[in-house]
Amino acid sequence: MPDQTIYPLFVYGSLLSGFKSQAYEYISRFFNLVGKAKVKGKLYDMGEYPAAIPTGDDGFILGELYQIKNEAEFSWAIGQLDDYEGVTPEPGEEQLYRRELSPVMMDDKIIIAWIYWYNGSIAGKPVIASGDVLSWRAKKES
Repeated sequence: MPDQTIYPLFVYGSLLSGFKSQAYEYISRFFNLVGKAKVKGKLYDMGEYPAAIPTGDDGFILGELYQIKNEAEFSWAIGQLDDYEGVTPEPGEEQLYRRELSPVMMDDKIIIAWIYWYNGSIAGKPVIASGDVLSWRAKKES
């Protein structure tokens, strides 16, 4: 069972404050925005959504770090996000993402936080070189 005593959460997609999605409205009820952060990895354009893959190279994914408001609610709140991200799929569905602990950089600190990594194939998908979902989304919509 994943460690439920680590409460920071790093987000880079539809859970970002600037994404203005219903998912963000949910996350903001249970988590406080700590600030901008980044994690080593690459973002891929999957068409309708981005996919993050961890890497050991110098590329970064830009995002935000959150902290649970009430630690007693963490298991329930993260469980709801697991459902949203497809971590626990229904029978016959593909597991789109997996939730793992990763080192996240914020200012000059490294913080261990949960992140949702893509669990499928990124073969043939274009890299989002900026590592920034909001700028990628703005370009797609213009």
